[in-house]
Amino acid sequence: MSNKKPFRFNDEIIQQLFGFEDAESESIERLREYYFKKDTYKRVTSNLPVRILVGHKGTGKSALFKVAIAEEREKGNLPILIKPDDIAELGKTNEDFLLKIRQWKHGLTKIIGSKALSELGLYDDSLKNKLNLFGVKLISFLTDTIKLGKVDINVDPAKKVLIDNFIKTKKIIVFIDDLDRGWQGKKEDIIRISALLNAIRDFASENNGLSFKVSLRSDVYFLVRTSDESTDKIEGSVVWFSWTNHEILVMLIKRISTFFNIAVDEDKLMSTPQKHLVYHLERIFENPFEGRGKWEKVSIHRILMSLIRKRPRDLVKLCSSAAQVASSENSSKIKSSHLQAIFEEYSQGRIQDTINEYKSELPKIENLIFGMRPNQNERKQSNGYIFTTSELHAKINRIKESNNFKFANARATDAKSLAQFMYKINFLTARKVMDDGQIQRKYFEENRYLYSSFVDFGYDWEIHPAFRWALQPETIGTIMNHLDLNSDNN
Repeated sequence: MSNKKPFRFNDEIIQQLFGFEDAESESIERLREYYFKKDTYKRVTSNLPVRILVGHKGTGKSALFKVAIAEEREKGNLPILIKPDDIAELGKTNEDFLLKIRQWKHGLTKIIGSKALSELGLYDDSLKNKLNLFGVKLISFLTDTIKLGKVDINVDPAKKVLIDNFIKTKKIIVFIDDLDRGWQGKKEDIIRISALLNAIRDFASENNGLSFKVSLRSDVYFLVRTSDESTDKIEGSVVWFSWTNHEILVMLIKRISTFFNIAVDEDKLMSTPQKHLVYHLERIFENPFEGRGKWEKVSIHRILMSLIRKRPRDLVKLCSSAAQVASSENSSKIKSSHLQAIFEEYSQGRIQDTINEYKSELPKIENLIFGMRPNQNERKQSNGYIFTTSELHAKINRIKESNNFKFANARATDAKSLAQFMYKINFLTARKVMDDGQIQRKYFEENRYLYSSFVDFGYDWEIHPAFRWALQPETIGTIMNHLDLNSDNN
């Protein structure tokens, strides 16, 4: 779209501009146009037998896989995507753990083999029935089948190129996505995923050329990792998916720029201070933000980066919702008033997302989150959202007096474990005021061991701004008076 044409928001433009919330709904052409490849992409797509991508919902795991699959196809390689429906019945029997692993291997052999034959244009029911006769020697079976002429290879030219390349490389890349669909955090769920991870590790080691890329939600991985000692063997294959605010800002700039057909240099954007990048946002955002208190005349990028939990999906929801308000007012820019109009709704959505995401791990999570609402005394003494470690434990103990919290895997639910849990789910962030007065904030993904019983790193604990309007809707205006916004590059 040319930036010389009159610009007004509507539903179609909002989705083209900011993207869909889920990668499945996005066209691969538009996704690849604005996709920002960070170091995580290179690590996941590296030529290694097993890569396990772990991250919170909304960090972009499915988007990464979608782009990687498209690029593997362009290279002439053979990528296979396995979704939950493909493996719905695997690993659910009451057999012991080793038999579950074996069941996964046999099931994956059939699924991968069938999908590979279909991709190569060689699908045949008789071949599908022979797959399990070859155990897990899948690569050998497929290459021997083609070389020995057991199938008709008079296929279209594109398939012929794929077949020839497969014979040369003997390589299949298997992507397993959305394993958290239907996840309830029960013991049988944990054992099932653990058996799968053990199976793919064995499968890859027995098939030179077969590699697996698996995505797991962070809470799913955490429960599996802390409940099954055998998973220590796959820990070295884990790639944590986390973002910095600077990376997310560059991602937003790339989405806006490509929408207006403006070329961008990712490396240059990454090396440029945020305060010098904000002009890219002024094509669609009013700048500075017209707020009050600590938010008065603040650069728009600091507002946006302060309200997201370092998850791209948060930014998509925040910007899209504000753009809807701009559309209703026939505005060509997202104004401060449009953002303020959706803060409470946005905050409620992030709380509901968190409850939905982690209820399987802590069934009474809703009581814990809303129990953290500042009481009248806390609002008088401070803004009620920042705690020392001792204050945080005291607050949680008061909440526990009227709630019987239990983790799904029977872990202890003392004040410390519940505080660690809130840090892990990004409800709490670690906070420290530096010597120069700047505020440093740390997320669980950046330092998973920060909340430790052995070392005091000198951090306080702060309820993330994304949740505050829903926790204290009756005094929305006061939040801007008290909330310290993120510094550049923080």
